[in-house]
Amino acid sequence: MNNSYAGYRILLVHAHPDDETINNGATMALYAARGAQVTLVTCTRGEEGEVLVPGLSHLASFNDDALGAHRELELAKAMQALGIKDHRFLGHFRDSGMMGTEANNRTDTFWLADLDSAAQLLVDIIEEVKPHILITYDEIGGYGHPDHIKAHLVAMRASELSQWQIQKIYWNTMPKSVIAAGIAAMKAIGSDFFGTDNVDDIPFAKDDSFVTTLIDGNEFVEAKMAAMKAHETQIALDGPFFALSNNLGLQIWGHEFYTLVKGVKTAPFDGEGRESDLTSGILL
Repeated sequence: MNNSYAGYRILLVHAHPDDETINNGATMALYAARGAQVTLVTCTRGEEGEVLVPGLSHLASFNDDALGAHRELELAKAMQALGIKDHRFLGHFRDSGMMGTEANNRTDTFWLADLDSAAQLLVDIIEEVKPHILITYDEIGGYGHPDHIKAHLVAMRASELSQWQIQKIYWNTMPKSVIAAGIAAMKAIGSDFFGTDNVDDIPFAKDDSFVTTLIDGNEFVEAKMAAMKAHETQIALDGPFFALSNNLGLQIWGHEFYTLVKGVKTAPFDGEGRESDLTSGILL
C-alpha cells in the first residue's frame, strides 16, 4: 500500500450529494488511497433535486418528498467507491432549491440558515478533524445555486472562527479550455453541452488563469465513474457526463482543477506552472 500521504488531513465542504464526486472524486480517491484522512461534509441531502430515474420519480419533493433519504444511500455508495470512510452531514438543513423557487422560501432551508450558527457546526468538525487543507466552492458557488453559495460562506466563515488554523484553502475551478473541449466533443456528436454551445454562457467556466493547481487523478478515474453511477437519481448514464467520457476519454474526469486562496503555491509544478499536489508546503 502507498502511504505517501499518511498524516495529511483534507476536509471537503459540499452542498448536495453528488457535488463531491463531480468536482473532486478523483482527488478524493487518490489522496485516500495513499494514506491521507479525507473527510467530506455535505450541507444538505439534496431533497429538491430532479429525479432522472423514471421508476423513482415518486421520491421527488412534489410527490413523496423522500429523495433526501434516498440520496443519503447514494452518497454512501459513492463514498465506498472512492474509498472515503469519513463522510457526514452538516446538520439537518434542507436543500434550498434554485433562486426564486417556492422551495427557496422554506424556513428550514440551508440558504436561510443563520450563517454563524451553521458555521459553528462546521467549526466543531474542523476542531475535531484538524484538517490541513479545506476544499469548497468559490464565492458564486460555481454556478449560483443558493446552497453552493451558502456552503462557500459557511466554509470560509468556519475557517475564520476555528481555533485550528487550516494551512491551505482551495476553491473548485473549471477552466474554459476544458469546457470548450467538452463543447466541441458534444457538437461532434450532434449534441450540446448542458444546453449551450458557447463557453461564455457557462456560469461555472473560469478563465484558465484562475487555475493554480491541477490534480492528475487518472489512476482513480474508474473509481470516480463508479461513484458517479452511484448517484443514479442525479447523473444519467446517457447524459452529458458519460457522453463526455465516451467522446473525450475517461481522462476528461481524471483532471481536477483548483484555485488556491489561502497558503502558498508550492512545488512540484507541472509544465504550466500549476501545483500538482495539494499537500505541497504543508507542515505536519
